[in-house]
Amino acid sequence: MDALSHVLRVVRLTGAFFIQGRFTAPWSYFSPHSATLAQHLEPGAERVVIFHLITQGDCVVEMAGQPVTPLSAGDVVFFPQGHAHVMASAPGVEPPRASRTIEQILSKRPRLIAHGGGGAPTHLVCGYLVCDSRLCRMLLTGLPPVVKVGMRGTPAGLWLESSMRYALVEAKSPRPGGGGLLAKLAEVLFIEVLRTYMNASGAQRTGWLAGLGDRIVGTVLNAIHARPARDWTLEDLAREAGTSRSVLAERFQQFVGTSPIQYLTQWRMTLAANLLSRSNAPLARIAEDVGYQTDTAFSRAFRREYGVPPAAWRRSHQDDRREFAATAAMGPPRSPCGSARPPAR
Repeated sequence: MDALSHVLRVVRLTGAFFIQGRFTAPWSYFSPHSATLAQHLEPGAERVVIFHLITQGDCVVEMAGQPVTPLSAGDVVFFPQGHAHVMASAPGVEPPRASRTIEQILSKRPRLIAHGGGGAPTHLVCGYLVCDSRLCRMLLTGLPPVVKVGMRGTPAGLWLESSMRYALVEAKSPRPGGGGLLAKLAEVLFIEVLRTYMNASGAQRTGWLAGLGDRIVGTVLNAIHARPARDWTLEDLAREAGTSRSVLAERFQQFVGTSPIQYLTQWRMTLAANLLSRSNAPLARIAEDVGYQTDTAFSRAFRREYGVPPAAWRRSHQDDRREFAATAAMGPPRSPCGSARPPAR
């Protein structure tokens, strides 16, 4: 299993589509910072990544401090740092004033929003992914504020678009399971976007995904993720990649922003945190599973990474999960937010 597959197995992704937009030029739609949306989309979530899939027509993305990004049918755009942004038919089109709260907009998902001046049509769907903040940061580090990936023409693109149309219809049908179908499709779409972006990464890009596409760094990442409990040394990893220790250290730092051994420790702690939150396994067993001979050495390393001993971390996250479940059952709180006009009648 490759490193990306290992990470995706550990990452707890929860996805959904929450807006289906049908616009006619001129139109504009404001999306607030993902931290604002997170408390309504998934109360208690550590990190929410917003993305949009254009299914028909053309539009642009505008964001403060960034050049305008043109989009066309088949493009997916997402925002690794969660910045607020405007989707519009053309640059400079002002979003209408908010007329409804987030609670009203999200009372039914995916909510249909339709407005505009009667010109050229653009259809899009807005979705989100929730994941652990540390793992999300690892996957998305080094990415620009706006990431655009063209899916049309890729092997998965046609299948994803046809599946999207089917799932949107099913979400409105009386048959059970339509919402679950959309949720799983959101996760598949995001994973495919990451894979496509990784394969298209150029030499000028940095970050974990770009490193995975590099011959040297990718080989070492795959080795670490395949055998995290092995007592790796820098020399072992360099030999695995067929290079020298100095070249490996420099190249790994360039892409991932840390040394191979530091990354190994961080990944072990991520695996440990995952085991602590999902199981009641004894600390000694978890320590052994992630490469530590004693639970004392493991506890010391875990505390350096997370600031608290593993037992205390486990207790606090079990409390968080109970609170998350209770909050989710109550539904999202009321709060105003900028949005497009209500659906046309």
